[in-house]
Formats: sequence, C-alpha cells, structure tokens
Amino acid sequence: MTYIKEAQHSAISSELAVEECTDLERIEIKLLLDGIYLKYGLDFRNYSFSSIRRRIWYRIKVEKLETVTALLERVLHDTGTMERLYADFSINVTEMFRDPSFFKALREKIVPVLKDLPSIRIWHAGCSTGEEAYSMAILLYEENLYEKTRIYATDMNAKVLERAQTRKFPLHRMKNYTSNYINSGGKNAFSEYYTTEGDYACFHSKLAENIVFAQHNLVTDGSFNEFHIIICRNVLIYFDRELQERVHQLFHDSLASSGILGLGNREGLTTTTFSNRYLEIDKKEKLYQKA
Repeated sequence: MTYIKEAQHSAISSELAVEECTDLERIEIKLLLDGIYLKYGLDFRNYSFSSIRRRIWYRIKVEKLETVTALLERVLHDTGTMERLYADFSINVTEMFRDPSFFKALREKIVPVLKDLPSIRIWHAGCSTGEEAYSMAILLYEENLYEKTRIYATDMNAKVLERAQTRKFPLHRMKNYTSNYINSGGKNAFSEYYTTEGDYACFHSKLAENIVFAQHNLVTDGSFNEFHIIICRNVLIYFDRELQERVHQLFHDSLASSGILGLGNREGLTTTTFSNRYLEIDKKEKLYQKA
C-alpha cells in the first residue's frame, strides 16, 4: 500500500470516527464480506471491523458510490472492482530492515542459535513486496548462514509477490534503507547489495537464490512446512481476536521445537491463549521461543 493511500484511509477514518456505525451499516458490511467469501472464496469476515470498514468506505468514495450495498452489487458483478477492493484490503506498508532494533536483536540473540543447525527454514508471513525477506537474506549472508537457509516469503496478494520477485525498489528509498541497515548492525556498505537501473535499485540475484515467494492466505490456508523462525510483523493487528487465535495456532503448529516467533511492535502474546507456550527472548522486540 502506498503512503498516499494510507493517508487517504486515515482521512476517511477521521470522518468515520465522527459518524458512528449504524446497525444498518453493520448489516451491509456483513453482507458484503459474506458475498465476497461466497463469490470469490476470499475471507475477510474476521478482520478488525474498524480497519475493514475504513477500507470499504475508501473504495466506495473512489468508485463514486453512495452505500455499502451499492459496492456489494458492483463487486458481485464486476471482477475489476473486486480486484481493486482486494488491493485495499491488502496491507502493504514495509521497508528494508524495518525497525532496525528488531533485526539487531535477531543478529545478536537468534543468529548464534542458528549456527548449530545443519539447515535453516524461515517463514516471512505477510511479506508484502519482499523488503523484509531480502533484509533477512542480507543479514544471514553477513553471518555466513545464507547458504544453508531457505526463506519462504508468503502473502495473500499475488501482485505484490510479483513485485517482490523483480528485486527492484525505488532508488529514492535507499537513503532510508541504508540508515535502517546501519542501525541494524549491518557489516558492509549497503550499496554493495544492489545496482542502479534508472530510478530503481536492483538487488543482486544472489540474495533471491534461497527465497521462495508463494501465495498463502493466513485466514484460509494451513501449515505447509516446519520452520525454525516465523516472522509476521504488524499483520495480526488487522485481525479480530478470534482470527488472531487461529493464526497463532497455525504458527505454533508450524514451528519446530524451540523455534522462534517474531511479531510486530504493536503485537504480542500476553492477550492470547498462547502466552504460556513460549519463552520471552526479547520483550521489546517481540521475539519468542517455542517452549
């Protein structure tokens, strides 16, 4: 998701905060989400209501409609509208070495444990356009662990995965990404990892050799491997409590014994039924080890 769209969503959120959701609107939104599930098999019924409501109204305004029911009718009869709404529901805000202290904690506290493993499997769930997966590849390369690692980077949105596989990111972002890299404990010059192609930075193909990009929906899909590390940061905040529990069960089932779970800075385990199934490795950076 672009920052412009995020700002537009925030503006709509402010409008909605003033206008309280009516019983009729709740019925309309339920019918819309039920209709999307029945028609397209996409399940957004347990997403955070406030977040999904904001994104629905953003699409209503862009499509120049008046009601949720009008959007439902359009979505059921026009796949193009559904594709645009699907993009609105996909949360794609990310960056290289996002929250540098998180990656520094990985480097200092988790990497020493990985060195003893014969092979390493890592799952980046909700990887968006792939920046964090490539960040992990760089970190592991610098720690001489990349050759024995397989990184599975998944997202429900096929379009963002296509962008991730190009290894290209806007060149103007490299200043910020370089700062993140340095603050995360990076050991080389960040510019060594990419070449410039016009307005884009193209990261070296070597970094993608051990990354598998694949479509996976945390809401409807199950476990597909056993992992030593699962990273899912600031995705669960968009789910309601019931769905969060289901996803945590998926992660717990997918982690190897003593595996590591990394969550976002706005997430945690204290409010879930899984808090006693993990040991806290780093409270601030939300790193946990399967007990």
